[in-house]
Amino acid sequence: MRNLKVYFPLLGFCSLFMIAIGSPAVAAEDFYVLSVHELNGGLNKAPSLAQKGFTLIDVRAPEEHSTGFIPGTDLNIDFREIGARHREIGARLDDHIVVYCQSGHRSNIAAETLASLGYTHVYNVAGSMNAWAEAGYPIQTVNR
Repeated sequence: MRNLKVYFPLLGFCSLFMIAIGSPAVAAEDFYVLSVHELNGGLNKAPSLAQKGFTLIDVRAPEEHSTGFIPGTDLNIDFREIGARHREIGARLDDHIVVYCQSGHRSNIAAETLASLGYTHVYNVAGSMNAWAEAGYPIQTVNR
């Protein structure tokens, strides 16, 4: 497994997840690494969180999710269940899926799992919630 660092131009939310500078072609078992700054930029460029152009998934346990999550999160699926529950995402294999956890370790596993299932545009958020909070970005605490 190799993770590929992706840099996003801030030209528009659709193009944010299409360009991998300096990286080889991505094989089905590979995924991209996304910084919290890139994720925040993608969320801010979208006309609305519902029209962001990707699915954002918190792969922490439901108890952790209930303590706060990244605004725009679409689903909470525990990383241990992502393989069995991936159809709940409602994504095509070529749709863009961004996963995060608390530190990035469990979302790394979830990203590997989704890539191994054939999803071709999977992104793991480096540092995940820890990095998001450290950067001072908002955390949603109200249940959706």
